[in-house]
Amino acid sequence: MTNQLLSGKSTLVTGGARRVGRGIALALAQSGADVAITWRTSQAEAAETANGIESLGHRALTLECDVRSEASVRSAVAATVERFGRLDVVVNNAAVFESAPLESLTLAQWDAVFETNARGPFLVAREALPHLRAVQGRIVNIGSLGGIHPWASHAHYCASKAAVHMFTQAMAKAFAPEVSVNCVAPGWIEFDGSDAAQAAHFVAKTPMRRNGSVEDIAQAVLFFAAGPHFVTGQILAVDGGLGL
Repeated sequence: MTNQLLSGKSTLVTGGARRVGRGIALALAQSGADVAITWRTSQAEAAETANGIESLGHRALTLECDVRSEASVRSAVAATVERFGRLDVVVNNAAVFESAPLESLTLAQWDAVFETNARGPFLVAREALPHLRAVQGRIVNIGSLGGIHPWASHAHYCASKAAVHMFTQAMAKAFAPEVSVNCVAPGWIEFDGSDAAQAAHFVAKTPMRRNGSVEDIAQAVLFFAAGPHFVTGQILAVDGGLGL
């Protein structure tokens, strides 16, 4: 992607303090955007990410926000618009991941995953919509390969991400023509400190013969954030062919 495609734009990344969220936030800044990030438990990491955004010459805003809470989300969106004067791109990245045997999955575990992974994107999109409509903005949801292919030991996570995929397509129809809505569905992403044996296992199963990186996901988000507005309702698997 060419630098500065998002010059003058205002963006909001939920869960933007670390890992994939941090990579997305920095990529948006590298493309010219001011970036607000939300955090719930990662205050120190959020400050580091904000410093990185500012070092790229763009404004940063860190917001304590629980995406499960209607009031918290409303406050975060309002603060972003107050600080930057507009809102052009929302990236719904905040999520939780858990492994659990389906036969012993508790109601509390099920609800905890859905509250963040499915309710969160709904609340953020709803609150941001009037601002996005005013500028022909974008929503990019972060789904998962697990929302396309079932993982027996992650049933509640997979179901929540499948909900995000369907919600993406429903929003694309409901929010058109002003707002485009798309989804990036990562496969297995390798982080610093990833289990070496597990990493090797997925490399062997992936046609591209490597695992995904934060940069791969960030670049896919940038395509939807800065590419053709006419592209909407798409679920883009970024998995190196793992899901084939």
